[in-house]
Amino acid sequence: MTSAKAIIHRLRTGVPGLDEVLGGGLPEFSFNVVAGLPDCGKTTLAHQMMFALATPAHPALYFTVMGEPALKMLRYRQQFDFFNSDQVNHSIHFINLAEEITSGDLSKVLARIVIEVETRGPVLVFVDSFRSVILAVQREGDGFVNLQQFVQQLGMLMTSWQASTFLIGEYFSDRDPSPVFTVTDGLIWLRQSVQRNSMVRKLDIVKKRGQPTLADLHTFRISAAGPHVFASVPVHEPAHPHPSLNSGRLAMGVPGLDAMMSGGLPCGYSLLVAGSSGSGKSILVAAFLPEGASQGETGVIAAFEQHPTQSRGQRVAELIESGRIGVVDTRAPGLSVGEVAVLLTAEVRRLKATRAVIDSLSGFELALAPTFREDFREALARMVSALGGTGVTVLMTSGLEDRYTELCFSPLRHRVPDRCDHRAAPYRGGKPPAADDGGAEDPRQRPFDRAAPVPHRRRRNQDRPDVVQLRRPAGRRSQPEPVRFEALKRPR
Repeated sequence: MTSAKAIIHRLRTGVPGLDEVLGGGLPEFSFNVVAGLPDCGKTTLAHQMMFALATPAHPALYFTVMGEPALKMLRYRQQFDFFNSDQVNHSIHFINLAEEITSGDLSKVLARIVIEVETRGPVLVFVDSFRSVILAVQREGDGFVNLQQFVQQLGMLMTSWQASTFLIGEYFSDRDPSPVFTVTDGLIWLRQSVQRNSMVRKLDIVKKRGQPTLADLHTFRISAAGPHVFASVPVHEPAHPHPSLNSGRLAMGVPGLDAMMSGGLPCGYSLLVAGSSGSGKSILVAAFLPEGASQGETGVIAAFEQHPTQSRGQRVAELIESGRIGVVDTRAPGLSVGEVAVLLTAEVRRLKATRAVIDSLSGFELALAPTFREDFREALARMVSALGGTGVTVLMTSGLEDRYTELCFSPLRHRVPDRCDHRAAPYRGGKPPAADDGGAEDPRQRPFDRAAPVPHRRRRNQDRPDVVQLRRPAGRRSQPEPVRFEALKRPR
């Protein structure tokens, strides 16, 4: 005797990024809760799913309780692009349960829901706000038991009617005991992270039966188009590799640098170009992208310090105008690494780009919301890995700190040989200390000699893979001198 596995169909929610977080979509006939603090986007998220899924053949019922009236709710939802007035009273029906709730009898509430569902035969049922139902039964001594029975009966009835159900309510913590969380098949929790003067919206799939989900706190943004969830980008192999990926290496556009790198940057690699301000990092970017365009390739740039068309030459501006180079918008407040990763990956797929530029990581970190800066390095590593999975070659720039405070302008001070140690102080009055018993000369007695060798210091980034550091030549210059490229580690 063999038994076939039950196949659970998944519904497309219509919310960008949410299906990926849910693991492929919303399970059909599931019993779900959308919870969170007030004003975190619960109703807006539910409305976008409802307008995307409801049709005349598969209508939706939206029960309002003691919260926002349906007329006022529709007035504000008309400001979003997903709103369609033709669906109201045709494929979407709003029903008010205020009279049944005020009686405090949950059996009346359930009876009214049963009548409406049997009359209209919906495939989607929403109850907003379910928190009002909980507050209505808390006045009774056995309110907890009545609520648990109500939720269980409602869930069984909706499953037998083959309807997907959403209970929307204000909950302040997912650790609070509630019979709703036990019965539900899925729990979507919306959060707001407020730190300093920044507010970021986050979404968490706390519970989802029958399918794996992306376990993480995912940011989402509400715009005129509605909520947009920025899920973690999975690592995968490129589905349609560019013909140039078979060539082995990509030319940087700088002949001398290409020779140092044995012909250019290996395809699919990520390269970090580090240097101080004014060392030519953005100029290198201005050579890297047009070099790819001259070979029939497309590119993507995410600029965090200046607009992509500034300080990168007329050629880059022309390529952006013609659509050969895609631009990722980095001006939105409260950015997250996940949001930038999703936008970069989407633009790479749209253009089938082979080159991507992030200029610069220093500006990237400053553009993030404060809540994401502590985990910037870990999130950046995941983003670079995800971009590498698409087959694109990534060039990143990073500014190095200019240590002007360590410069010594006076050769007359008695100092230790390390003349950049600002803690060494000259002797004031009296005779310098004598040599020790071993007869060795105290180095502090020697006058400062600018020509004396300075102890070797290990350069920063020396052990990091695929790093090119831009350095200005030392000493005075009466004429401009070229920037010196120093390959700290040659790409394999």
